[in-house]
Amino acid sequence: MAIVHNPSRGGDALTALLVSAGVVLLALLTLYLVGFDQGAISRTGMYMHELTHDGRHLLGVPCH
Repeated sequence: MAIVHNPSRGGDALTALLVSAGVVLLALLTLYLVGFDQGAISRTGMYMHELTHDGRHLLGVPCH
């Protein structure tokens, strides 16, 4: 005899929505920090800029 477990599907849509929203927010924050932050948020001065300099040009983000 097998025991079958059927969890309710009510929370799956909400969980997927929350995970998707979190991923989008994290992606936007990463894009901002890599592409546009000049030390205003990260407080690293030009370190973040110099670390991601070539990647910015590869993505077409102006930095000069």
